[in-house]
Amino acid sequence: MTATKSQYFIDLEHHYGAHNYHPLPVVLEKGEGTFVWDVEGKKYYDFLSAYSAVNQGHCHPKIIQALIHQSTKINLTSRAFHNNLLGEYEKFITHYFGYDKVLPMNTGVEGGETALKLARKWGYTIKGIEENKAKILFVEGNFWGRTLAAISSSTDPSSTTGFGPFMPGYEIIPYNNLPVLEEKLKDKNVAAFMFEPIQGEAGVVVPDEGYLKGVRDLCTTHNVLMIADEVQTGLCRTGKMLACDYENVKPDILILGKALSGGVLPISAVLANDEIMLCIKPGEHGSTFGGNPMACAVAMAALKVLTDENLAENAQLMGDIFRARMQKINSPLITDVRGKGLLNAIVIKPFGENKTAYDVCLTLKENGLLAKQTHGDIIRFAPPLVINEEQINAACDIIEQTILGLLK
Repeated sequence: MTATKSQYFIDLEHHYGAHNYHPLPVVLEKGEGTFVWDVEGKKYYDFLSAYSAVNQGHCHPKIIQALIHQSTKINLTSRAFHNNLLGEYEKFITHYFGYDKVLPMNTGVEGGETALKLARKWGYTIKGIEENKAKILFVEGNFWGRTLAAISSSTDPSSTTGFGPFMPGYEIIPYNNLPVLEEKLKDKNVAAFMFEPIQGEAGVVVPDEGYLKGVRDLCTTHNVLMIADEVQTGLCRTGKMLACDYENVKPDILILGKALSGGVLPISAVLANDEIMLCIKPGEHGSTFGGNPMACAVAMAALKVLTDENLAENAQLMGDIFRARMQKINSPLITDVRGKGLLNAIVIKPFGENKTAYDVCLTLKENGLLAKQTHGDIIRFAPPLVINEEQINAACDIIEQTILGLLK
């Protein structure tokens, strides 16, 4: 009975849905705080948090209350008309992060596309780059989505193979390498440098201390826009409100998404000051759902929860406990532990008969904890930021027992 119920839903997806994901064999139907439950009623620690979209925990009551309240009034007006919440939200989020303007969108990848359009328009109208000559710099290992523009900046063959030709005007340089960046920025046609302060999908790759400040200084010196993709690293995930806050740097363009809604619906935002944002004129960019009343209400509630519940501080404290526990696990399977706050990863050495990090995740699932591998040998651990000390230690017990049991 247990296998049959889950398998029914898995088979439905396999038969009627595109095969563009390879999920773990678990079917979830309920979530609350740090936990999720499958259709058989088994309870799990959620250590993926929908790729950090659920920082505030599953079904946070204050966010759900905002959603329900607004859903009974008006949901969507489109930007063809004004609505009574958009201006309130725009004032709230720009003051929250210290920018002049915000451009509301829906998904993280739309935020990235918006930032690049802004950067190109600024390059032509403000910096004086010759039309159609603007360049954007990216780094190896970046990930900001699966649109054609996003994969055009990718160095992952699984993202690019079979999908060309690609977007022109992109250049890719090594991550965490200031000398190469400095050399590339000498090109007067470079409008912007877009990067993640910590690379998430690449396997929680943390740059050297001083890298963020170095990027900021170089971009300022060469009159190039610094674009920080904080869709996954932002909103308290790494132990600060933004990962850029670790070095007190402010990007020219900030991209947010995921936890901006607490996982309730797709909401993203691009923030910049007037010199950049006002380059875009009416009719040059937009979104049917961007800035809709329900999204505005939910986003304000989600941001308030982050500060009211001190989730950045909790992420830092719980992250310290997590990494300390992982580093104490005496197993040859773990070759590295890295991360900041509650964005962490362990690197798994292949074992047994061609077994990898995926097999570790399968065993973790059986033991009551959900996580997902990336790039074959890396397991990313990112629980909701509402997790407490008792829960983080219980989860670490599961991970430790799982790892130690695999080689018995």
